[in-house]
Amino acid sequence: MPRKPDILKVTPVAQSQLFQIEALDLRFSNGVERRFERLSNRGRGAVMVVAVDTDNNLRLIREYAAGLHDYILTLPKGLIDPGETPLEAANRELQEEVGLGARELIPLKKLCSAPNYMGHQIDIILARDLYPSQLEGDEPEPLEPVAWPLSDIDALAMDPAFAEGRAVAALYLARHFLDTEPR
Repeated sequence: MPRKPDILKVTPVAQSQLFQIEALDLRFSNGVERRFERLSNRGRGAVMVVAVDTDNNLRLIREYAAGLHDYILTLPKGLIDPGETPLEAANRELQEEVGLGARELIPLKKLCSAPNYMGHQIDIILARDLYPSQLEGDEPEPLEPVAWPLSDIDALAMDPAFAEGRAVAALYLARHFLDTEPR
């Protein structure tokens, strides 16, 4: 395994309400120096929840995605609040966005998006043994809950409205776990 480059300097380049861009001056093990820019990791992380109900339906949401200026079909997700574990955050987000809590929460994998440019990571959590429980969320409008048969996961992955890469990956991680767990 190669040795990580030495960080010579970290310089803030730009900042918005949500993002901070920083420049990293690096020296690689072969002596080459280079400047990279990245979105810095400023939070405690995030969670995405693959919730499966007793009828073997995936519990999804339809929400507005500002980056696309459109409504998308996706999995419940959100930031981890101060003092929360990823499992606690997953259960809270599920209650806020779908109106269901989970008695069983299983961490599947930590994913990253565009790791060459961002430090953001998201914990994928499988939620089962669901029960009705609604918490007030921070969304500007009510989210539309959608039930989708787990048996039709391939059709969901190909649905044009379900295009978030992290959500597609989470589906297949959950299916793999469910298909291989001891019975």
